[in-house]
Amino acid sequence: MSFDTGKVRTTVLGAPIDAIDWLRCLDRIAAWASRRESRYVCMCNVHSIVTARQDPKFRWVVSHADLAAPDGAPVAWRLRRMGHRGQERIDGPDLMWRCCVRAAGAGLAVFLYGGTADTLARLRARLERELPELIVAGYYAPPFRAATAEEDEETVRMIEQSGAQIVFVALGCPKQEAWMAAHRYRVRAVMIGVGAAFDYHAGVVARAPHWMRNAGLEWFHRLWSEPRRLWRRYLVTNTLFFAYLLDEFLRGANRARSEH
Repeated sequence: MSFDTGKVRTTVLGAPIDAIDWLRCLDRIAAWASRRESRYVCMCNVHSIVTARQDPKFRWVVSHADLAAPDGAPVAWRLRRMGHRGQERIDGPDLMWRCCVRAAGAGLAVFLYGGTADTLARLRARLERELPELIVAGYYAPPFRAATAEEDEETVRMIEQSGAQIVFVALGCPKQEAWMAAHRYRVRAVMIGVGAAFDYHAGVVARAPHWMRNAGLEWFHRLWSEPRRLWRRYLVTNTLFFAYLLDEFLRGANRARSEH
């Protein structure tokens, strides 16, 4: 299978990111799903960018994604500064919901993989209530440990036999990205890593208000909500992200001076 040649891919601090708008993103996913192509989509926020810069294996996973969307306001801002005017933030929770709306209208079947049994039950209830036409082909909450080879084969069979065309993967970064890359060509569906989207849409975790999301402060809302679990991820990775940007700027300024 060849990569999609219609995309505009650039690099943000060494991580390959696609400059794309919402409509093209949804169209591309729907087209792949209608043909049951084995593809995977990475949602790349600040944490992903920093992880890709530090971890060659994760950078390989992101670089081989069929779509690496700019999740995270700073990533979208950076793309705009690089010449991609009007670049929108394509975030995981909103992408999941918009994909569900598109799937409901097009008769595409989805599978929910990740989270807990309670979260999945709440999420399915909301989907049935608000999107009754949506085909939820299956759902599974995997154990919080590495799966055995036999368990993994059973999961692949479960998804394949369900007939799902889109698989939402909510395992958290970088676990979900590694899972999708490992299952390309084994799962005949579009796999999309959606992070905390299950918790948000199920009502288990409150999402930041729109004004905070638009201002690029959703990370602060998450940090405030779960400081003990997320302080290192946000404070450390956010600091590193802007430090790397500053270093990149200074290197470019020095090169410009030396050339003159």
